[in-house]
Amino acid sequence: MLRALLIFLRFLASSLQRFFPKNWEFVKNFAHPRVVAMLFFGFSAGLPILLIFSSLSLWLREAGVQRSAVTFFSWAALGYSFKFIWAPLVDQMPIPVMSRRLGRRRAWILLAQICIAASIFAMSMIDPAKAGNCLYLMALAAVGLGFSSATQDIAIDAYRIESAGESLQALMASVYIAGYRIGMLAAGAGALFLAQIKGSTLGAYDYTAWRTAYQIMAGLMAIGMITVFVIKEPEVTVKETNHARTTDHARFFVLFLVSAAAFVGWFYFSSGIVSTLKEQVIFVVKNSSAAGFIIETARLAGGICAGLLAARVMVALKVADMEMIRSAYVEPVADFFSRYGLSLAWLLLSLIGLYRISDIVLGVISNVFYQDMGFSKIHIASIVKTFGLFMTIAGGFLGGTLSIQFGVMRILFAGALLSALTNLLFVLMAWTGPVLPMLYLVISADNLAGGLAGAAFVAFLSSLTNVRFTAIQYAVFSSLMTLVPKVFSGYSGAMVDELGYPVFFTVTAVMGIPVLILILICGVKLQINETKSQINL
Repeated sequence: MLRALLIFLRFLASSLQRFFPKNWEFVKNFAHPRVVAMLFFGFSAGLPILLIFSSLSLWLREAGVQRSAVTFFSWAALGYSFKFIWAPLVDQMPIPVMSRRLGRRRAWILLAQICIAASIFAMSMIDPAKAGNCLYLMALAAVGLGFSSATQDIAIDAYRIESAGESLQALMASVYIAGYRIGMLAAGAGALFLAQIKGSTLGAYDYTAWRTAYQIMAGLMAIGMITVFVIKEPEVTVKETNHARTTDHARFFVLFLVSAAAFVGWFYFSSGIVSTLKEQVIFVVKNSSAAGFIIETARLAGGICAGLLAARVMVALKVADMEMIRSAYVEPVADFFSRYGLSLAWLLLSLIGLYRISDIVLGVISNVFYQDMGFSKIHIASIVKTFGLFMTIAGGFLGGTLSIQFGVMRILFAGALLSALTNLLFVLMAWTGPVLPMLYLVISADNLAGGLAGAAFVAFLSSLTNVRFTAIQYAVFSSLMTLVPKVFSGYSGAMVDELGYPVFFTVTAVMGIPVLILILICGVKLQINETKSQINL
């Protein structure tokens, strides 16, 4: 009987391989070492982000930190929004000793993972409830975590692209995303469960509970580190590196350090000016939240200008190589504007920068909202984090399927519309209070819409890139898509204090209206642009 079953299974397998060779190869590729590796790399990439956002927000809230200060910590992840600045550095510069032993890609991944684990551990050793500089030290560690995590993303993307052919790229990307979501689940629901079990609640804060939770999260980064040593370096042709090339890398690194120092220095020395100007701006605009937003936005712009000015001085002094800067930054941007034209390119960049604004501005304050409504960390972990994660994945599959059937722009519009409308469900929950069925309804609708919009948006961004400049252009797009929303999200807590939850959620829904208009305009102009390109061909 058993022998007959084995013969039948072999016959079925050979039949499937004969009649569906492509599908059969697709199934077999799931066991490919490079594909399996992306699952673990995805886990190590998804772990840090919620330790900066939602889990840290709850920790600070339990420690008695004001809501406005809690949401300012979302700016610690601005490294994700500026990662395109040092992406060429990660792409080209070898790490002494480590690159010789591991190869350039694995060395950068391992270095980033070590820095991530160190940053998480440093956060665990700081009690934000204590007086003094503890809150500033926590912010510094969170900034280090965001910077290291963004660097890991750059290195892993480069490894994924170089380690396998085009036939495996889609599969590797999907497995990476699955691992990323599992990492987010561990850092979100896992950290909350650990803190709750150890006895920390909103009314009875326990620092040791959060310390233990974050130290366990730091230990989980060993999964990615072990993967680095198990996998092989991509088999790509390495260009010959002479002394001049090594010197160029060193000069480029110095340029980056000086520009970063100028950016940070501006923020440090402008703090006194900000405190002086704030009262005058409040007097003009008659609103403290609006005044704070205007001042901090101008402060951010000033920091960017300071960094650019420092880079310009370094080039003028011939410390940096202008040719390397041109190939790293100027050519990819010039290519994008030449392909789409000036007006359409700016419209596309505006759409990229605003598409996720409704989700991100609301998302920063969402965990604090759930806790203020009376939901426990167990409810937040099991429903918001765990159940919500599966709904997001389901929305992603739905968005990908519908994009293939109906086109990316239509699903992009549907995703933006649903994301804005589901924000209004939070208004309803603010009125009903801590009712579990309402929480399930809100999380189901919001995460399904977010997953659908996210899948369509990734497909949209991928279609805009040129294969000659995929890495830097996609880094620019992915950085831009979170920059403006994160600047606004830093004021989510202050907006809630001024407006209250119902009005705040309504405002976040209204923020989606310009996005819908931009999608309609860009859709029409992209069709015209594509028609012209076909005629020219």
